[in-house]
Amino acid sequence: MDRFDAMTVFVTIAEAGSLSAAARRLEQPLATVSRKLAQLEAQLKARLIARSTRRLELTDAGRDYLEASRQILERVDEAERAAAGAYVRPHGRLVISAPVVFGRLHLLPVVVEFLREFPDVDVRLIQADRVVNLLEEHVDLALRIGELADGALVATRVGEIRRVACASPAYLAAHGRPRVPADLAGHACISFESLMSSSRWAFPGEVVEVHSRLSVTTAEAAIAAAQMDLGVARVLSYQVAEALQSGALVRVLPEHEPAPVPVSLVYPGQGRLPAKCRAFIDHAAPRLRERLAGLSPAVSSPSTSPAPTSARRRARRPAASGSSPA
Repeated sequence: MDRFDAMTVFVTIAEAGSLSAAARRLEQPLATVSRKLAQLEAQLKARLIARSTRRLELTDAGRDYLEASRQILERVDEAERAAAGAYVRPHGRLVISAPVVFGRLHLLPVVVEFLREFPDVDVRLIQADRVVNLLEEHVDLALRIGELADGALVATRVGEIRRVACASPAYLAAHGRPRVPADLAGHACISFESLMSSSRWAFPGEVVEVHSRLSVTTAEAAIAAAQMDLGVARVLSYQVAEALQSGALVRVLPEHEPAPVPVSLVYPGQGRLPAKCRAFIDHAAPRLRERLAGLSPAVSSPSTSPAPTSARRRARRPAASGSSPA
C-alpha cells in the first residue's frame, strides 16, 4: 500500500469526521477507505481511530500521527508545486475565504479583475461568516475582520471598519435621536445576532440593556428593517455604507462607537508563498485599501498602517514577500 496515499486517506477521515464523509470527499468507495485505514493501522501496529456508533474519535496515537502526516503531506505538496513551477508562474486553483457581505461588496469585484489579469488562475471564493481554518480546510488566503488570534498567520492590513448604530430619518423624527447609549432603552432596536446580543449592547465603558423588536441573522435584514423605519440597528460600517451615503439611514451615537478593528488579508506563514497567492496579494491589497478608504469618512477611515504584520508581530520572511505582502 502506498504510504502517502494511506496518509491522505487517514487525514481526510480525521478532518471529515467519518468514513462515509471521507469517502465522498475522496470520491472513493466506502469499503476502499475503510480497507486503507485498516491496512495503515496494521502496518503501524497501532489503533489510530476509536470507532463508536456516533462518530470517530482519534486515539492518542492517532492525534500524533495526524500532525506528523499533515506536515509530511504539506512538504510533499510543496515539493511537487515547486517542481511544477507554482512558485514561478501564477497558475492553478486559488481558494479564498471572506465574510459573506464583505465578500460580495468588496472582494468579489477585486477577484473578477484578478481573474481577467491572470487567465491561468482559477478562484474558489468561500463566503462564510465564520473563522475558516486555513490549513484544515485547504484555504490559501482569507479576508479577516478583527484582531488576529492565530499567531501562525501572516497578515497585510488593508483597512479598518467600525461597529455603527443607525436609524432612518423618519424613525428619528418620530422617536427622537439617542444622545447617549442609555437612551437606547427607550427605543426599538434591531439586533444582528452574529454581531451582538439581542438584549445587551456593549459600548466603550458600558453595557446597556436594549429591547430588540427584531433579531435577525443577516446584516442585510437588519439594514432593511431599519430602512423600513422599525428602529435602531447596529451593524458594521462597510455593511451599511451605501445606505448612510444615500441618506436612507443616519448614523447615531458616533462618539460612543468602539474603536475600529482591522481588515486584513492573511495566509499561513509556513513555507514559500506560491506565485498565485503572491500575485493575488499584490493585486488585491491596494485595491481593497482604496475601496475601504473610499467609504464615507463618517463611516470608516483608511488604514494608516498598511505595512505587513503578523499576529506574532514578526517580520515576514523574504521567501514569502512580495510588493504587497500579506
